Amino acid sequence: MNTTAVEPAALRAWTEGRTVFLELTDGRIFGFPASRFARLKAASDEDLKKVRIEVDGYALRWEELDEDITVPGVVAGRFQLPP
Repeated sequence: MNTTAVEPAALRAWTEGRTVFLELTDGRIFGFPASRFARLKAASDEDLKKVRIEVDGYALRWEELDEDITVPGVVAGRFQLPP
């Protein structure tokens, strides 16, 4: 049997409070606290809301913060800071 793992990609990204949410291509909704990344933790609520999806859904970008995060990385639990 040959199975190929498909990395998760995002269709949509948004914030509610200090939590970043992703709607993934497989239908899941995934959220993580902004406090798990140094630049997001220090960001204003307004700057945090300016998240963009890039690289065909595999990356999140905050232009004003100069921050890029991979979607497969956060879904796998790879964060910069401890909880």
